[in-house]
Amino acid sequence: MIDKRVGSPREAVAGIGDGDTVMIGGFGEAGSPIELIHALIDHGAGGLTVVSNNSGSGEVGLAALIRAGQVEKIVCSFPRSANSMVFPDLYHAGRIELELVPQGTLAERIRAGGAGIPAFYTPTAAGTDLEAGKERREFDGRMCLLERGLVADWALIKARVADWQGNLVYNKTARNFSPVMAMAGRTTVVQASSVIEPGGLDPEAVITPGIFVDHVVHVPKPHHESELVARGARYP
Repeated sequence: MIDKRVGSPREAVAGIGDGDTVMIGGFGEAGSPIELIHALIDHGAGGLTVVSNNSGSGEVGLAALIRAGQVEKIVCSFPRSANSMVFPDLYHAGRIELELVPQGTLAERIRAGGAGIPAFYTPTAAGTDLEAGKERREFDGRMCLLERGLVADWALIKARVADWQGNLVYNKTARNFSPVMAMAGRTTVVQASSVIEPGGLDPEAVITPGIFVDHVVHVPKPHHESELVARGARYP
């Protein structure tokens, strides 16, 4: 049995290199791997392409990674939300590239990439500005666009419980993008609030099997993005 535990978030992200594509789990703060993102800031890899549902809040987590100038491009559905303080200014200044993807399409592109499906057709965004440059085809009278599957060099996700073989259980809606990102990342790193012995999880409750996970980091008391933002925290 392979013990996938590593000693710290910093050790877990040490292999991320300049120019890599990194998927980051989370839907707002739900499932956002704050400690792994902060470790990536400390690590200093730059020129990154980040795939995430949103562009972060306040000046912590993903927003802090963007503010540090380490993200060259972001692929996401919600680049601006109520607490977006960093991305809008950098985007309007031409300092970061955005690929805007409808949320369902983003999830399916990641799922397809993880399943080895190179592309698929969807009617979503047909007839809008987002169809520019995409192949069009009609199915049963509906115009559809060809969307490509997404894969990444790395996936950074957060779980509630992991065993040290990498089998994962999430905390309710914190599950969101993490299972499909774990499949689509060539190297998947998970921070977990609890790390237990193999056999301690009900196999029927496991959401992400350990075959999709490469590194497990125990973070017993993870930060919550909303609490950090509420008190005006800034990282680093």
